Amino acid sequence: MALQLTLDCSDPHAQAQFWAVALDFQVDDHHDMIGGLIESGQVPADSEDVATIDGRRRWRDYASASEAGVDGGNRMLFQRVPEDKVAKNRLHVDLHAPDGQRDTKVKELIDLGARKLWDAQLGPMSWITLADPEGNEFCVS
Repeated sequence: MALQLTLDCSDPHAQAQFWAVALDFQVDDHHDMIGGLIESGQVPADSEDVATIDGRRRWRDYASASEAGVDGGNRMLFQRVPEDKVAKNRLHVDLHAPDGQRDTKVKELIDLGARKLWDAQLGPMSWITLADPEGNEFCVS
């Protein structure tokens, strides 16, 4: 069974790029699928739901990143919503970096727009809580 987490956001394509790096996923490329839907008449050629980004057709309000590409595997879906994030997440992602690589991963994510919130420790376990570019909290241990 594969898992998909969906994240409401204001810029789904930027969030997909960020989380692809965070999770060692790849941004899913829907260009050919959208082209097939247009050719079959299921999506109008001039649909406002489709945008061209970096020369590729993409869903304007949706983007995804996954570990196995668009055809399967665990995935994060990012969907545009009109409202901003206003409260703490009820669900957050915990990333477990390989031994000795936590600080490198945290720096990489901060360089991509994450913001460090705090350090935490419980017994022998320690982690760093960050916020992604849109303010969604997550932890790196």
